[in-house]
Amino acid sequence: MSAACETCAHYCYDELTDSYYCSVNLDEDELYRFLQEGSGSCSHYRNGDDYAMVRKQN
Repeated sequence: MSAACETCAHYCYDELTDSYYCSVNLDEDELYRFLQEGSGSCSHYRNGDDYAMVRKQN
């Protein structure tokens, strides 16, 4: 995982397994492309920082 995954809104914590995972359901082609190109090119990345908009407004 890269630092980009850690700030993504789809990067969730599972209490049962005590681990983090990506909640996006990728199809086979998307998963292959993601693994080949690295996590820096994820097309489903969404900033999980809830305060980003507030900082932008100030």
